[in-house]
Amino acid sequence: MPAATSASREPEAEEGGLQVARAVRDARRGRNLSQRQLAGRMQVPRTYISKIENGKAMPTLSSLERLATALEVDMCNLLHDARNRQHDDAYAMLADPFLSEIAPLISKLDALQRSMFLNQVRDMAMGRRRTAVA
Repeated sequence: MPAATSASREPEAEEGGLQVARAVRDARRGRNLSQRQLAGRMQVPRTYISKIENGKAMPTLSSLERLATALEVDMCNLLHDARNRQHDDAYAMLADPFLSEIAPLISKLDALQRSMFLNQVRDMAMGRRRTAVA
C-alpha cells in the first residue's frame, strides 16, 4: 500500500518539476542567456541546466537560490505554480487594449457566432488570407 501512495504523488512532483523547468527556461530566454552562460554564472556544468529545464533534475533550495541570483529574479518567480502562471497570463492578455475591448463583447455572442468570430481571428493571426471565389 505505501508504494501506491508514493506512486500517486509522483505525477504531482513531476508536474511541479515541469513548472520549475519552464520558469527557469523562460527566465533564461527572457534574459537572452544560453544554457552555457547560465551555467557559467552558477559555476555548474551546462548539462545540469539542461536537466533542470527538461524536468530531469529538481534543483535543491540552494540551487534555486543560485539560479535566481544568476537569472536576476526573485526565487518566487521560479516557484510559481500553473494556476498562478495562468492567472498572470490572463491578466497580461487583458492588459492589451484590443483584447480588453472585445472580451465583454464575445460573451454576448451565441456559440455559432463565437466560433465564427474566433475562427476569423485565428485565421487573421496566422496570416491567412481568404480569397473570394469568382
